[in-house]
Amino acid sequence: MTASPLFLSDNGKELPLWRQAFADLRVLRCGDPTLVLPAPSLVWLRLSTGLPLREQLLRVRAQVGTRPYIVMSDMPNDDEALAVFSLGARGYCNSHAAVTVLQQIASVVLQGGLWIGASLMQKMIETSAQASVTLSPQSKKNLAALLTQREMEVAQNVVSGASNKEIALKLGIAERTVKSHVGAIFEKLDVRDRLQLALLIRDQQRT
Repeated sequence: MTASPLFLSDNGKELPLWRQAFADLRVLRCGDPTLVLPAPSLVWLRLSTGLPLREQLLRVRAQVGTRPYIVMSDMPNDDEALAVFSLGARGYCNSHAAVTVLQQIASVVLQGGLWIGASLMQKMIETSAQASVTLSPQSKKNLAALLTQREMEVAQNVVSGASNKEIALKLGIAERTVKSHVGAIFEKLDVRDRLQLALLIRDQQRT
């Protein structure tokens, strides 16, 4: 069973939205030398504006070990996000993200995926010539033979950076239906998240 989510902040205080998203969360002050983390646990780090980014992330990595962690920023931007992911974070979002977004992030990360914003995903796709993504042989088959026409439409919209809600509006279907299609696409192509899907489709289009 997964332990209660743990939030780390510079002052050890929580934001109301965090508690609304996760009623059983714990909040501790990051950098506390006596900090003992439960295992397993999903860790959320709110960045401090008073310390270098790399220093904060190296410190939290030393504390969380192999646990997945998500970084929250009061002023998120793509450059900071790239640095965050390069240091092992599994997600990156605004510290004041909506309750539903926080819950979605937790779900994606706990299932082994990455949570990446649309603009950052596009940047990573465009600069992914050196990206190393291991895909199973089944993932490299012709996509048209693996996905239905509707799944292909959903996949293309995912690659464009659209959210499930945006895809639902564009295709005229329910958001829960989009979520179901996305899950089926991930399973059929043996990918874990939107970035891997985007890289796979990019490679297929080049062949």
